[in-house]
Amino acid sequence: MSSLMPVVGRTLSVFEVFARERRELSNLEIARLLGVPESSCSDLLHTLHTMGYLRRSPGSRRFYPSGRLHEVARQVKENDSFTLLAREAVDQLAQRTNESAFFGVLDRHAAKVAAAQPSRLRLRYILDEGERVALHASALGKALLGALPPDALAAELDHLRLRAVTSDTVLRPDTLSEQLARGREAGWYETRGEGIEGVRALAVSGWLNGQPVALSLAGPIARMDRHQEIYLQALQEARSALLADDETTT
Repeated sequence: MSSLMPVVGRTLSVFEVFARERRELSNLEIARLLGVPESSCSDLLHTLHTMGYLRRSPGSRRFYPSGRLHEVARQVKENDSFTLLAREAVDQLAQRTNESAFFGVLDRHAAKVAAAQPSRLRLRYILDEGERVALHASALGKALLGALPPDALAAELDHLRLRAVTSDTVLRPDTLSEQLARGREAGWYETRGEGIEGVRALAVSGWLNGQPVALSLAGPIARMDRHQEIYLQALQEARSALLADDETTT
């Protein structure tokens, strides 16, 4: 039977302390915040400093995390199976439709773009990976909301602030609920000028690795209207391929 290793937990706790305090800290302060002897904390900090995970101010001799942990995490994220699947899905969508394609996940009551591939057309809509968009004003967000079970959806809606992003943004909770109900019935969701003027987006959703995910295409309203059926078919086929080994919901 596996057992916990205190030194590993203590090492990770060091970074949690820095995340909470948001400032340089001395060995004594970190030992106090961790509730460990100063001598043990000194050895731990010396090890992390020697390995490049902490930097130390020449003047105050206080510690703070370096960029190494972020870089290691970035490399891990770029090559994990979830990210690779997301990027493959948006690459195929963009190649098939020549519209900007996005893969989104829920993140702190917003839709976070986990993967993106911009259109090659001159008139296009762009979001960068890592950007967060309002759940009520984006097709990604509506699709993610629509994928949630009733209790989780109610909790998420309680946290939403329906602020205006454009003059067409949905600001009434009952209107948003009606849109989500129609989207679940149809199997797809949309926004029309609600997140940015002149842009329409289509999206589908499902569950991957135990969390709701969404795929979206976005572009100028006229072009999206003209190719709606083709784009919806591309989205639904991309979702089926992405979630082939996972339980899906719309």
